[in-house]
Amino acid sequence: MLACAVANTTDSVNLILCFFILHFLVYPASNGYNSYFDKDEKSIGGLKNPPKVSKELYFVSLFLDILGLVLGLIISIEFTLMILIYGLVSKAYSHPSVRLKKYPIWGWLAAGVFQGYFTFLLSMMAIQDISFLETFKWEIQSPGILSSVLLLGSYPMTQIYQHEEDGKRGDLTISRLLGILGTFHFTAIAFTLASAGFIYYFFCYFDLTISFLFLVFLSPVLGYFGIWYLKVRKDRNDADFTKTMRLNFISSMMLNAFFVYLWLS
Repeated sequence: MLACAVANTTDSVNLILCFFILHFLVYPASNGYNSYFDKDEKSIGGLKNPPKVSKELYFVSLFLDILGLVLGLIISIEFTLMILIYGLVSKAYSHPSVRLKKYPIWGWLAAGVFQGYFTFLLSMMAIQDISFLETFKWEIQSPGILSSVLLLGSYPMTQIYQHEEDGKRGDLTISRLLGILGTFHFTAIAFTLASAGFIYYFFCYFDLTISFLFLVFLSPVLGYFGIWYLKVRKDRNDADFTKTMRLNFISSMMLNAFFVYLWLS
């Protein structure tokens, strides 16, 4: 939605096709592939009680990847190559021969950069029907970079309840490295930096009202995060699946609501 909100022009056909490829093919393929190799038994991702994985999940994820690449050719070869690179990196995250997930810094960077900056660029290429080289304009690069800063800060929070499960597999995620409270502190700092960057960006390329509205839309996220942090300081067990998913839901809803508002206005 960020790409839609800041795009100067919009190719409606490419927009719909890009949305379908990412949200119905590439993302489900990545989640399915990683789930197959993780074989989680406790709460993980968006599932409180994940089902046992089967070989069919592996083949379905590959099929979705291939379909995404084929449809990507309708947009452009450059777009398709970027989808291919995204898919390879996402597979390296959990595949046992590489398993970036067990390396706290590399896994963190792979998730933040490719789910943020990289995805933003390929979305802009599709939505504005431009080449990869044309994305190197600062008005495109700056929100892409800020999206990754935001994700690099929030991503450890998605792992905060998985320490026991990750420890069983020997995966030293960034959240395990930081610890429970350290994850909260790290996310607060990164989120503050990303928010300040977005406020400045919206002020420069839109106006002061948009910058102010960005803060207004984020206020429920900040409120929930602060209250949850105080509870976790008293009891580390409060850093659980349910509260993590609630934070994800609130932040996703409010950010997407803001970007939709910006897009429509």
